[in-house]
Amino acid sequence: MWPFSSGNRYQIVSAKLQQRDAALSTAPEFNADEHGAFLKATASEIVSHIESGEWTASHVVQAYIARAALAHQTTNCVTEVLFVEALQQAAELDAEFASTKRLRGPLHGVPLSIKDQFNVAGFDSSMGFSRLLQKPASRDADSVALLKAAGAIPIVKTNVPQTMFSFECSNPVFGRTLNPYNAAFAPGGSSGGEAALISMDGAALGLGSDIGGSLRIPAAYCGIYSLKPSPLRVPYAGSGVVVPGFEGIVSVAGPLGRSVRDLELFCRATFGIPGRHIGLAPILYREPQLPEKLRFGYYADNYIKASPANKRAVMETVAALRIQGHECIEIEVPDPMEAFDIFIGVTSADGYQTLLSTIPPDPLDPSLKVVARLGDLPRWISAIVAWIVTYILKDVKFARSVRAGGTKPVREYLKWIHRRDSYNTKFYEEVWVKHELDGIIAPVQSMPQLPNLMSGRLFALAAGTSLYNIVNNPCGVVPVTKVDPAKDMLTEEWTKAPLPSMMERTLYFGKNPVYDPVKMQGMPIAVQVVGKKWEDEKVLAMMQVVDTALTAEGRFGPGSWDRR
Repeated sequence: MWPFSSGNRYQIVSAKLQQRDAALSTAPEFNADEHGAFLKATASEIVSHIESGEWTASHVVQAYIARAALAHQTTNCVTEVLFVEALQQAAELDAEFASTKRLRGPLHGVPLSIKDQFNVAGFDSSMGFSRLLQKPASRDADSVALLKAAGAIPIVKTNVPQTMFSFECSNPVFGRTLNPYNAAFAPGGSSGGEAALISMDGAALGLGSDIGGSLRIPAAYCGIYSLKPSPLRVPYAGSGVVVPGFEGIVSVAGPLGRSVRDLELFCRATFGIPGRHIGLAPILYREPQLPEKLRFGYYADNYIKASPANKRAVMETVAALRIQGHECIEIEVPDPMEAFDIFIGVTSADGYQTLLSTIPPDPLDPSLKVVARLGDLPRWISAIVAWIVTYILKDVKFARSVRAGGTKPVREYLKWIHRRDSYNTKFYEEVWVKHELDGIIAPVQSMPQLPNLMSGRLFALAAGTSLYNIVNNPCGVVPVTKVDPAKDMLTEEWTKAPLPSMMERTLYFGKNPVYDPVKMQGMPIAVQVVGKKWEDEKVLAMMQVVDTALTAEGRFGPGSWDRR
């Protein structure tokens, strides 16, 4: 099938979309009276109701299938439809439970959604590339197999951005996924389809991945919970990879859900359990032991100045923790420009040519245009551009990104890897050791959300999350509050003094700044809860502490989208 003409491509894509839509049309119409109770339950509550005999897996799955179809109508989040297989698996679980009176595992009967890159036997893992359509996987990814063995029931696969190197969610095959709170905004990426679906209660639990924020940004944009684990805690084998062999920044698999407890269930079912992935760390889930009084570091501003809404989310979290008796001290991230330079320098080592070579015959998605330009600039041109940006436009940050980007010989690439490792040591000593912290409270990004078609121009917002991919710290996302124009308007702190970067000027200056709390009204704002490497279980426990401290009833969780 490769190479094929544009006409053939159109036919293949059209056939795929027709196949998906036909499968979606088999879902029952969503009925709040009939299905609502199932959707308002967390994953752990679903399991409890099934164990008590009140519910069956079949009834639960039918409700989530109906809701998943509605979520897709609203956001365009689904790529592969597994309804027939899901109902069959649910019936098998019900028969097994009726016979044995025992749950298959900790996720018995929980409807699961899966990011499109993870293989499910019999279904494509096209990741929005037309050349990968109609090439179904022969076996499940290791993480999918583990979740199914624990009793989870996959019902759909979900959309991703082209190349999965963007925090929007659009590709030329399946189109653009929209934010469920406001269709003018992105759901985040690259696990954007997952977050949009789960936010609308279209699945009880999700499987995604993260190399620069791909679990955390969508969770924050859509008002749900997620965990970026330490590398090698969750199996990654059997997932699609856009740049094979790249290890400069380690991509990890992890959960998205509607409560911290649900993320914990996912981790208990997957941490350290071997499959085909020989590099998996042999660390099973460990019960965390928290001190009665935790010591958190926090910051609001990192590489890009945080918006009033994001700063408020951090400070409200800190205030809530202090009320509960925990200690919170303000800290500074050491040399945040160096951290983002490393991310750009390492990921662009081949000029993004391997990444971009995966796209034909599809057109380039607009979110990748800046990446494409940054990657293929000759070094002498990038030097000139960096000089102009530094001395004429007065933007040292962007100039450093320009210098860091582009093709590098092996010797230079090794120097970047050494800089990465040196920064890891620096961060550990100047943050964790110096301040004797249990955890860190930080913004996810400097913005609550971004409008569609803006992530390419504002790619440096990813500095807020990519930092923790560089230092390999586990970190989770807890939704805190929603944008409120009465509290989150720009003040002189953002508008009077000249801001140092072109991006900050774009975000906060001029007649039409990107940050607009009126247009963003009611949209979620979250924080990151960060822990030391390998302390994933402690991060989950600290996330629960944060979530409990933020006591507003019905703030987020199952049913929160309907209450918005």
